[in-house]
Amino acid sequence: MITIEYLRQFRIGEYAVFDIVISFLGIYLLSPLLSKLFLKFRIEIPKRNWLFLTLPIGILVHLLTGNMTLMTKDFMDIHSHYVLKILILVLLILGIKGIKITKKPKE
Repeated sequence: MITIEYLRQFRIGEYAVFDIVISFLGIYLLSPLLSKLFLKFRIEIPKRNWLFLTLPIGILVHLLTGNMTLMTKDFMDIHSHYVLKILILVLLILGIKGIKITKKPKE
């Protein structure tokens, strides 16, 4: 039987591949629903932008909940992990780039 501990042993650097893949898979599956939800608030977010925003949203959620994962700790460390900080910033910019505010439909 495969356990989560076994799946989490495969790593890219110090981060578990399983956790990253599950995050992107979850956002991929939820993106149509999230896009429809935000359209009700007149915010158009393309489905691919949700994939760009996966890691930045994950770090934000972990900060808000106080769950300091390794990536969150590394991102908040002001003395190192500059590649991670640049990656998250680039993903945030790419994710925000395609977002549009739609006009209220004419009645």
